Amino acid sequence: MHPIAAADELAEIRAEIARLQTREAELRATLASAPQDMLIGRWHRVEVTEQRVLRFDSALLPREIRENPAFWRESLRTVVRTLPVQARGPRPGWPIRRSGQSTASGRSMH
Repeated sequence: MHPIAAADELAEIRAEIARLQTREAELRATLASAPQDMLIGRWHRVEVTEQRVLRFDSALLPREIRENPAFWRESLRTVVRTLPVQARGPRPGWPIRRSGQSTASGRSMH
């Protein structure tokens, strides 16, 4: 296995997280309206419930309070972004193929 630069690894991890979050959202939507027998798998079961959540909505405050600097605090935050390097193509073998995806020959990767 070839060593991978930390910047490349971070970008790939973030891409994989995004793919997983998209898949999670698809599964959640499917299961939220699924019949009871679809909520039980071989090793896990899903429980779908609704919860009432109390949330503070600052937009409901008068503009004079929202824009008053006395109510704001400044803090420092570190931001790490990944940006593509234009000089090179994508890493060979990336993105990783998952089940359900096929190769150019039409065969499943797994």
